[in-house]
Amino acid sequence: MKVIKQLLDFYINSSIHVALAVYALSWITLKKFNINYDENILYFNFYATITGYNFVKYFGIAKWHHRSLAKWLKIIQVFSLLCFVLMCYYASTLQLKTLLVIAGFGVITFLYAIPFLPKNWYLDTQQNLRDISGLKVYVIALVWSGVTVALPLINNEVLIHADAVLTLLQNFTLVIILMLPFEIRDLRYDSLKLATIPQKIGVKHTKSLGLILLLIFYLIEFFKDETQTNYLIVQLVVCVVLALFLMFSNQKRSAYFTTFWVEAVPVFWLLLMIL
Repeated sequence: MKVIKQLLDFYINSSIHVALAVYALSWITLKKFNINYDENILYFNFYATITGYNFVKYFGIAKWHHRSLAKWLKIIQVFSLLCFVLMCYYASTLQLKTLLVIAGFGVITFLYAIPFLPKNWYLDTQQNLRDISGLKVYVIALVWSGVTVALPLINNEVLIHADAVLTLLQNFTLVIILMLPFEIRDLRYDSLKLATIPQKIGVKHTKSLGLILLLIFYLIEFFKDETQTNYLIVQLVVCVVLALFLMFSNQKRSAYFTTFWVEAVPVFWLLLMIL
């Protein structure tokens, strides 16, 4: 059991799980717009997610404690380097206009982790985007929605029309919903200066907000010019599952409740669409 737990922890801590979620949402976009499986953009998104997330999570640790890094963190560093190389390979297969958009998201990811603006903009000593009061969840939602919708469409020569914008809005809303159980779980540990949603409106109202956003996420599908009945049914199932996760969220839940089960929802959604 100890070995299994160690492997699961590595799977989560090395960002493989969250990368699968991004991969799944990207493939869902392709399926929604009847685009053939695009290995290049899907694999790029997968490896870029691992590279970006591990950079954001471990930049500070690696910077100040390089010589005394724990063995597991050194393994993650090597793994991240391998994923970076694979990310660069798949990036070389993408169209120029796709790479330009990627560069924009890359800058946001970099600024999310690296100090770059005056200290009085920030909470404490860390001068990066994730420490600006109330901004974190929206930055993550913006990057996720852009990467999982805009990149697959642009790389496949699909014009950004009304349905594409609605899908972008859907994924933006979805990511905010997915973040709420995390913010509820971390309520005891987050600095009050972060101004997270549960800190501002409380856990009860956060759950109510999540249910409202779920309704919006689902209803947006009806405003699209092209949608399919089976997709509506699958999306309804996903909304029910998300609602249950949201309602059962609290500060005492195991970390696996969010980092594994909640983040698995996009993969579950993809599997339903495939089946």
